[in-house]
Amino acid sequence: MITPEISVGILSNTTIRFRLNETFRIAGCPETVTGIGEAVLSKAGKMTVSFENLDRPFSGPLTLEPLDYDAADFELFDVVIGVQFHWERKENQRFKGSLSLLVEDARITAVNRLPLEDYLISVISSEMKATSSLQLLKAHAVISRSWLLAQKEKSALLNDSGECYQSVTNTDDSYIRWYDREDHSLYDVCADDHCQRYQGITRISTPIVNEAVRSTSGELLMYDGRICDTRFSKCCGGITEEFQNNWEPVRHPYLSRLVDNEAVPAGYDPDLTAEAAAAQWINATPPAFCNTDDPAILSQVLNDYDMETPDFYRWETTLSQQEISDLIRRKTDWDFGDILDLVPIERGASGRLIRLQIVGTKKTLIIGKELFIRKALSESHLYSSAFVVEKHGIVDGLPSKFVLKGAGWGHGVGLCQIGAAMMSAKGYDYKAILTHYFPGATMTKAY
Repeated sequence: MITPEISVGILSNTTIRFRLNETFRIAGCPETVTGIGEAVLSKAGKMTVSFENLDRPFSGPLTLEPLDYDAADFELFDVVIGVQFHWERKENQRFKGSLSLLVEDARITAVNRLPLEDYLISVISSEMKATSSLQLLKAHAVISRSWLLAQKEKSALLNDSGECYQSVTNTDDSYIRWYDREDHSLYDVCADDHCQRYQGITRISTPIVNEAVRSTSGELLMYDGRICDTRFSKCCGGITEEFQNNWEPVRHPYLSRLVDNEAVPAGYDPDLTAEAAAAQWINATPPAFCNTDDPAILSQVLNDYDMETPDFYRWETTLSQQEISDLIRRKTDWDFGDILDLVPIERGASGRLIRLQIVGTKKTLIIGKELFIRKALSESHLYSSAFVVEKHGIVDGLPSKFVLKGAGWGHGVGLCQIGAAMMSAKGYDYKAILTHYFPGATMTKAY
């Protein structure tokens, strides 16, 4: 296998502004362009691209290729990062490689095409600090590479099978939905947390990042002859989740439940599928690799906007009756009326809710999976779906407020980034970190 080239969807809008630093050619055309450019989509669905020396419509995709890959880059203006998360914002971002402008769903999408190893240098500088420890960065390089190539492999299998990928099950008493990357049909992955954070060369790389990618070049995690779908999240909350509980009902043995510690903490039942065990675990702060407030550790994993979330291991949020009923109505498009109860129906291995019953005065429905639950109960996303519910001020069966007490940040499957940072600080090398979080997987060098 040679180093693959990949495509990353960065930004979608009816108008996209950008700057080409150095000279780019228009693929399939004799023109070269540089400087500020703008792509505008008309109401009729036609895309016009303009530069100082060019202004013309394009009926199909437009690709701008650098004449000198090493010297050139391009900048996209007003890229949205943290889409629908509590820290969502816009920033200008710079990228290596080529820029493709595609029309899809009445919008223009900017797609960056570049070699996978260059992509990884940005990913591990975007997912965490470029000043992180070498072993942590090496571990992340391997899983980011493996995850992306596993997604490409999965997409090829789905295309070859001709099967329609289904991510929603809707019945009279339940609505179960999961979110993955299969909705990206025109490029391999997106640039936000929905896939992997990729912010080009905006996040300053360092020699240690380059070394982490170079020294692990082509290394993949494998299981039973297939590339591992190496998921990761910020903080598992002390126990990791299993893949099938968050996404399609396919079990990956290397994405199984494990305690994020050297041993099971004394006095706890690790079977968090049981309500009593989950409540005990979530309401306490058991020892775990990811249970840390060490600023030196956290500063490795958390970029500036992530540091706005200090209560990642255990958290609490309070919603009044008016807040929760209005929130659920807006986020689900169903009017439950006043909310009488939130009933845990099924929990995963980490205590994360897979199915939650919302009981209202007008409607009762079971919802899932974890991300849909997180979206339904927050303006952005709850930190995780590993939470217990307390009802307060109950009058005639109607609570005046709900208190959600939770554990962890993210879906909890695979590598726990904060836990991995702590393991690195304790002296574990990257292979030991990967063995801990992906039991049974083996390392191979594909190129």
